[in-house]
Amino acid sequence: MQRIFLAVFIAILVAIPLIPGTPEFWVNQMNTIGIASLVVLGLVILTGVAGMTSFGQAAFVGMGAYATAYLSTSLGYSPWIGLLAGLAIAFVIAYILGQITLRLSGHFLPLGTIALCLIFYYLFGNMDFLGRHDGLPGIVPIEIFGFSLLKARAIYFLIWGVVLLSIFLSLNLLNSRTGRAIRALKNGAAMAESFGVNTHHYKMIAFVYAALLASVAGWLYAHEQRAVSPSTFGLNYGIEYLFMAVIGGSVSIWGAILGAGLVVFLRDQIQAYTPYLIDAKVNVEMVVFGILMVLILHHAKDGLWPILMRGVNKIFGEKQTQNTDLGLDEKAAELPKRERPQKGDTVLRVNKIRKEFGGLVAVNDISFEVKAGQIMGLIGPNGAGKSTSFNLITGVLPLTSGTVEFMGQKISGLSAREISRLGIGRTFQHVQLLPNMTVLENVALGAHLRANSGVVSSLLHLERESEARLLKEAKIQCERVGLGDYLYEKAGNLALGKQRIVEIARALALDPTLLLLDEAAAGLRYKEKQDLAAVLSALRDEGMSILLVEHDMDFVMKLTNHLVVMDFGTYLAEGSPAEIQQNPAVIEAYLGGMDDVLDMASTEVKV
Repeated sequence: MQRIFLAVFIAILVAIPLIPGTPEFWVNQMNTIGIASLVVLGLVILTGVAGMTSFGQAAFVGMGAYATAYLSTSLGYSPWIGLLAGLAIAFVIAYILGQITLRLSGHFLPLGTIALCLIFYYLFGNMDFLGRHDGLPGIVPIEIFGFSLLKARAIYFLIWGVVLLSIFLSLNLLNSRTGRAIRALKNGAAMAESFGVNTHHYKMIAFVYAALLASVAGWLYAHEQRAVSPSTFGLNYGIEYLFMAVIGGSVSIWGAILGAGLVVFLRDQIQAYTPYLIDAKVNVEMVVFGILMVLILHHAKDGLWPILMRGVNKIFGEKQTQNTDLGLDEKAAELPKRERPQKGDTVLRVNKIRKEFGGLVAVNDISFEVKAGQIMGLIGPNGAGKSTSFNLITGVLPLTSGTVEFMGQKISGLSAREISRLGIGRTFQHVQLLPNMTVLENVALGAHLRANSGVVSSLLHLERESEARLLKEAKIQCERVGLGDYLYEKAGNLALGKQRIVEIARALALDPTLLLLDEAAAGLRYKEKQDLAAVLSALRDEGMSILLVEHDMDFVMKLTNHLVVMDFGTYLAEGSPAEIQQNPAVIEAYLGGMDDVLDMASTEVKV
């Protein structure tokens, strides 16, 4: 269906300027839509996918437009030199602004991009060599192999060729190792850091990529209009580009074209008919677009494109099919494995770790060790500090005092990303998956550190071999935990129990030496718990060390070799499961009554 749609779309694009009698107005409108689509495509990546809001894309459009306008009119350089200059300027400005704002959370990026737009609007309108508010007219047309693209019908093919190329590059980017990291930024940045994803780096990629697309749009605009002035690069246009992204579908690549087309069409119609309706030339486009945006956000938060696709599928009787075209190759080479420590070696040493939140002591000088080939349980009542201890060990939270050593190396003070690189994988108390990505892609994110393909190879789809190896590893880990039938199912469609299993598979894809499982059996049915216990036992036999937080005592007592009990953040007791069941302090503080003790004592303990 998608290929048919693409073929029809390209056929229509080619036919519009070639059909005799096609009004010149239509061709010009299509040129405007194509140029706007480039800007909106960048916003889809930046805002819809990566979750970062920019109001300053019009400024980057202006950089591309003014760079080529000045160089071609005042200095006589080729438009192609102007293109490179515009890209260079946009790259430098986006890089500097991104380094300043993207390390900060909240409203800093939106405010920074608003300031950027206001600054460049002022500069464009007040610099003599840029023509001040009159702008720069008489821009030379683009030439390709001596053929001038002076007329609208001639530059039309260049504009839409660039749009289609940008769509191809953007789809390649999103369906890659780099793209998975970018998609994790919106709802799973902390989780992604725990698997080695440098979130700041990928924020920078998304931000700079959107700026470069906007600069290309500005270059095309300048040579299509053959004149530039500050009025088309103000903040109102930056907001309008956001409208286009939201209305079309901020998470849909093809929604960028739909949104641009609708807004350009509506803007033209509003400007044409407003004088007849209110008997005055009033600019009411922003009011109408604002109302439309509110309605879209309320009734179709993903924009109009997904609704349109569902309607088309319904008309043609198509069902929503699973995305199986992810580059998985069964013949791909397997990724290299870490060397396992000798059974019995100390893998993790926790020494008097402490965490204070103001006056609250959440973890109070806890110490324990985990040996190679051992499953150790960390148990205690709700609020005992177990999950906080996990976060201290994995670098998610900083220690107030104490030390953590992994394989003889001090890791306290390291970031979650650096700790994961050493070979510590984890799951989370509250499931942290990317619901709109398939199970296979979610698990492949766990293997992020085991490949090194970059953004350029992703854009050009040159990372096929590396990507195939990552996806094969993800498939192996999915099958290992019983998810072989769910590879192409969206993770958000799975039941909670299955989602927890996906988290375990993702952690295994890191090829960890130490695996930290935070309530991994929560939400699982009895048979699923048995299957999970079998998987964890097999991992232990392979030499993997496992630190387990769990409330299901039957599950813990049958599976673990050693237990540490916490209560209100403090160390209470430790020993074998049999010893813990008979410990009076544990019985009083944790088990809550002799009936529970008798039930546990009657449980067969398997170590």
